Amino acid sequence: MSINRRFAFILLGSLLSTACTFAQQTVQQTAPAAQPPSGRITLDVVVTPKGGAPVPNMQRQDFTLLDNKTARFITSFRALAQSQEPAEVVLVIDDVNTEYQTIAYARPQIEKFLRANDGHLPYPTTLAVVTDTGTKIQQNATTDGNALSAAFDQYEVGLKSLRRDTGIYGAEDRSDLGLRGLSSLMTRESTRPGRKLILWVSPGWPLLSGPRLDLGSKQEQQIFSDIVALSTQFRNTRTTLYNINPLGTSEGVMRTNYYEAFIKGVQRPSQVDIGDLSLQVLATQSGGQVLNADNDITSLLQKAMADTSAYYELSFDAPPAEHPDEYHHLEVQLNNSNLVGRTLQGYYAQPYSPPRRCATIASRYPPAQSRPPSLPPRSQTGAFSTSRIGDVL
Repeated sequence: MSINRRFAFILLGSLLSTACTFAQQTVQQTAPAAQPPSGRITLDVVVTPKGGAPVPNMQRQDFTLLDNKTARFITSFRALAQSQEPAEVVLVIDDVNTEYQTIAYARPQIEKFLRANDGHLPYPTTLAVVTDTGTKIQQNATTDGNALSAAFDQYEVGLKSLRRDTGIYGAEDRSDLGLRGLSSLMTRESTRPGRKLILWVSPGWPLLSGPRLDLGSKQEQQIFSDIVALSTQFRNTRTTLYNINPLGTSEGVMRTNYYEAFIKGVQRPSQVDIGDLSLQVLATQSGGQVLNADNDITSLLQKAMADTSAYYELSFDAPPAEHPDEYHHLEVQLNNSNLVGRTLQGYYAQPYSPPRRCATIASRYPPAQSRPPSLPPRSQTGAFSTSRIGDVL
């Protein structure tokens, strides 16, 4: 067995165990009463000129919604401005995939973002930090940016057991922590009403993809199931993900844009690649943005939040699916060809995610003893005060 194939088995064993947790959390915490009518899908659409600010005051007749290139009737439509509807923001600092020096550079710019407008945030905001020992999150959301800035100031960047130079096993664990944290945050937000924005400050977790990384049919099927599960979480929780890359202009063009090879929606297991689960791809497919190539992190965070200044909530009835996990590509067209509508890029009809037994999945892969330990034992304590921030997801 080649090194790359063996690595794929080890990697997928970790990711699939995480995916089992994803499915369990979604089933346990999603309240049926909060779901829309059967087949009804609600989208949050941001309209902009290419590279410009959101455009307000548009009408229903300005929009055409395409589902697999077929126009769908828009059953409801609302033009919304900031703070008109409930929404929540989660600001995530990725301490696992970001070097110490980069966090030190980003810290004052993040605090500047939080303290803008005298510290008055437009939406309740929660601060979360992804660490070697899990995702630590503030217990309660607040619109007091000064309080959030003070809480973030308590966080001390320490030595990491996982660094960007720790090789393939460290890369696997960093990806696992990112995916686990993202799904847990969406599960946590699933009981809250309205739109959710996750602003994830990170260069992204490793793409773990390449021409020599071959996957078997079972691995392809499992990755496909994970893609379906995350896509469905984005849709059901109305979550939009934004990747704010703190490396700015210091990151090479090839690394910055490599994720674009995986953006197209996956229709079947044979099309999957591990890169389909990268942070940048998930952000793009959720209708969010990948904000990079700029050293001004404050302005990048503000650009992400600008998507709430004017947006449109529309819904449609999804057509019956011919088979479980049937992929549908979504596209919003505007009467004005100079404008672009950005929203969830696709959905899986009749998502089929039966409960999976982690023990059975783990048995398909080499035992844990065959890989070097790289994650420290999980701890329930953190650098944040437990009365303010410190819950481990």
